[in-house]
Amino acid sequence: MVKINDKMIFKVKYLILVLLTIQITSSTAQVKEKSAIKIKETEVNTQALILNQSTTFPQIHTNLNRMVREFVRTMYQDKKENYWFGTNGDGIIRYNGQILEKITIDGIKPQFRVLKIVEDKAGNIWFGTSVGLIKYDGVKFKAFSFKEGLPGVNAEIWGLTIDKIGLIWVGSTGGVFQFNGEKFIPFSLPDSKAENAKPMLSGKLVFKIIEDRNGTMWFATDGNGIFKYNKGKFTHLTTNYGLVDNNTADILEDRKGNIWIGTFYGGVSKFDGKTFTNFTKDSIIEGEETYNLYEDSQGNIWFTAEGFGVYKYDGENFKQYTTKDGLTSNVTLSILEDKKGQVWFGSWQGLCIFDGEKFVNARDKEPWTN
Repeated sequence: MVKINDKMIFKVKYLILVLLTIQITSSTAQVKEKSAIKIKETEVNTQALILNQSTTFPQIHTNLNRMVREFVRTMYQDKKENYWFGTNGDGIIRYNGQILEKITIDGIKPQFRVLKIVEDKAGNIWFGTSVGLIKYDGVKFKAFSFKEGLPGVNAEIWGLTIDKIGLIWVGSTGGVFQFNGEKFIPFSLPDSKAENAKPMLSGKLVFKIIEDRNGTMWFATDGNGIFKYNKGKFTHLTTNYGLVDNNTADILEDRKGNIWIGTFYGGVSKFDGKTFTNFTKDSIIEGEETYNLYEDSQGNIWFTAEGFGVYKYDGENFKQYTTKDGLTSNVTLSILEDKKGQVWFGSWQGLCIFDGEKFVNARDKEPWTN
């Protein structure tokens, strides 16, 4: 008899997520070439209870007035203090201080995924989604995809960042691109390959892109380690160099200049520019699948460990939080600190908030989420 453990269960959930990706991508393929999209404020949902959506897992905490069927994959609060929630198949949800609404975008079916949200210096909000790159300028939405040169079987964008000069970098299933506001310009990574590279979704996919304080660009790839790029020169970091796992899931530079790396099979590491310290391998933390690296305003480093809840590193010690501490679920998909200093967590089973002392249902702190 095969003994089923928690780890097997969570891997099955990941397989479900991949299958959902394929299903949702195929259902939206016919609208990917739309380039001009407008939103009419009078036509969006505003607090009305949505009864026709069912969740895959029981919802312990709020799922934004039942607008979210699966989970909130990414969260962002912009300069105007609007909250943005990017879902795993239910599009974009926004709270503008008065209304909680699911955004309706002309020409795009509502069942698309949002994987990343960033804001540029002008206040434009950019969304990396399963239907391409979407821009919101405060008035209307505009999507960029195949017509603007984004290749691949689909237009799914995972990695998204804006560098110091305002150039937008995109990591898609078709590779890495720079976006100048009108078209996607291919940016080729070196052909060098990690030993026994095993990409999960695409050999060209970059899950995360960041620019560090020195202007070096970092690319966390799907199965091929990490590439660094500065002034025309590339450095390839793999397990041969000291990286614990070539399947990199996330990357973050902290305020001290350390690079934190989350992986799918090797846990979380810190790189000081010379040495890798792997906290999972050294049994300091549990969970080999780690991502959602986030630094809060106090300098704490937060990250999720699949099946083991979330961790907070205060510069000296790690503290683990699980459902025993009030966390909604030990499988957490997104983290955000808002302007109030509250840290939000999105999971398969709803949204919760850590107020500095305890975890509570998000609606207890922010009633508008219910």
